[in-house]
Amino acid sequence: MTGGTSFSVEPKHFLQSGIFNQTLRDWHGLNYEISAKNLMYPVFIVEDDNAVQPISSMPGISRFGINKLKEHLQIAVENGLSSVLLFGVIDSLTKDDNASNADSKMNPVIRALPKLRTWFPNLTIACDVCLCPYSSHGHCGILRQDGTIENSASLERISDVALAYAMAGAHIIAPSDMMDGRIGAIKAKLIKNDLGNKVAVLSYAAKFASNFYGPFRDAGKSKPAFGDRKRYQLPPAGAGLALRAAQRDVDEGADMLMVKPGTAYADVLRRIKDAHPDRPMFVYQVSGEYAMILAGAKAGAFKLRPVLMEMLGGLRRAGADVIITYFTPLILEWLKPKNKL
Repeated sequence: MTGGTSFSVEPKHFLQSGIFNQTLRDWHGLNYEISAKNLMYPVFIVEDDNAVQPISSMPGISRFGINKLKEHLQIAVENGLSSVLLFGVIDSLTKDDNASNADSKMNPVIRALPKLRTWFPNLTIACDVCLCPYSSHGHCGILRQDGTIENSASLERISDVALAYAMAGAHIIAPSDMMDGRIGAIKAKLIKNDLGNKVAVLSYAAKFASNFYGPFRDAGKSKPAFGDRKRYQLPPAGAGLALRAAQRDVDEGADMLMVKPGTAYADVLRRIKDAHPDRPMFVYQVSGEYAMILAGAKAGAFKLRPVLMEMLGGLRRAGADVIITYFTPLILEWLKPKNKL
């Protein structure tokens, strides 16, 4: 051969990696790193303003009254906490069939929102929207006399609650009820009240009827009085239904999407992210996952930090832009620079 230089590379040379130091390895995972912006912290707020109530099934996690909330969040915010997801928990307030205290002036979330906005002006605040913690029956919608869901009445009630949180100061509305058409109903009510471009909607698009929710039902005091939630949450094997639900929510105007739980549904997370790359993708590492990881570490089965970071990295790799996790304050401590200039 003339007019140039030729060379050949034997196939075996392709099996020898040139990735030989940590910097080179890091470059292969830049899209999957964990930073403060990738984390959202779930917080339970109770009626008693001075309460701190440890949750026995979730060691290290407590419910907080408003007067204890600032102190609890202060260090995490200083460490870079950028977003929280609020859940209201009631004891003395009435629980009725219409979930009247889901949006009453005495609701702990509605009372906390203006204070949080003042205390932490750069904190993005999402509010979980559901009827189950406030209803006498513990289900996520309005029920007919025979105990089945009345969808149209549920949409009206849930969108009212969403609007109340938005008007109280929520940046993000996160409906977790899984009623058909809830995103469209909420969006329409926000737009009607001139909040359409001021409040975002994060849809629990793929919320599965999972066995990992047990500790949360203790934390939120939201266990159903009868039956279960399989009628309106997704079956664990229902990946196709999850894709349809996500598409429906996108069509109705959801700004962001969520898969819940995380670890057992990473394949669904990946498929929804691939189908909707233009939507920020959230995943919820739920209460049972938290308890399981913590128990394994306490039993000496593994060290907490490397296992947790491995799991979070896997969720990022599967498509999660934001991970909702009870470990958030601890992770932020880990991520804190050792030496500040």
